[in-house]
Amino acid sequence: MRHRVRGRHLGRTASHRKAMFRNMAVSLIKSVRPDEDDPQAPKVEGRIITTIPKAKEIRPFVEKLVTLARKSLPIQRIANDLDTNAERNSAEWKTWRESSQWNEWNQAIAPVLAMRRKAFALLRDKEAVDILFSELAEQFEERNGGYTRIIKLATRRLGDAGQQALIEFVGEESRDRVKAARTAPVVTDAEPETEAPSADEEEVAETESSNESGEAETEEIVASSESSEEEKE
Repeated sequence: MRHRVRGRHLGRTASHRKAMFRNMAVSLIKSVRPDEDDPQAPKVEGRIITTIPKAKEIRPFVEKLVTLARKSLPIQRIANDLDTNAERNSAEWKTWRESSQWNEWNQAIAPVLAMRRKAFALLRDKEAVDILFSELAEQFEERNGGYTRIIKLATRRLGDAGQQALIEFVGEESRDRVKAARTAPVVTDAEPETEAPSADEEEVAETESSNESGEAETEEIVASSESSEEEKE
């Protein structure tokens, strides 16, 4: 019985699973900022293809990282207000470094550094951490959970026929939308304005008139032929 045994083993040891989840999370996060020169760059940003069990296991791992990055945004903004724009090691920067404002900035930025270090301990990739805190955190700032989704694919993997699925970050078009209320058409007593016929309508009218003239010509030819036959008789 599997009491208190959470998650899937996936036929791997604990260390192997940890390394696999780390690599998959880094690949998913880096797909948000693909390298154009890379021949293996993803066709769609923010998406990777894997098997269904792996996608279900990696989803909470990635979403907890995005939540961690979201929590750092308001703290980062408070620290930015206390920061200075002076160049490092300049006279103005040294004055700011020795002032009490630096102590306030140092205390304000400390939680953000702790969150970044925690994310780096899980991902072990500086570029992925930068994308997580700079792009994904702002993208999902107003979204409380549900940052990714899993879509099953019909095609199976070659070799072992494993059922595949894609896991991707939810875009802005996937957020909850408020349906606009439908209003009934308003009936007025005013006569509708006549619009000028469009180019397509003019072409249709011309073709109809040409067809009518052609039918009239054929009728005249038939009538003349019948009269000529009667005269012969």
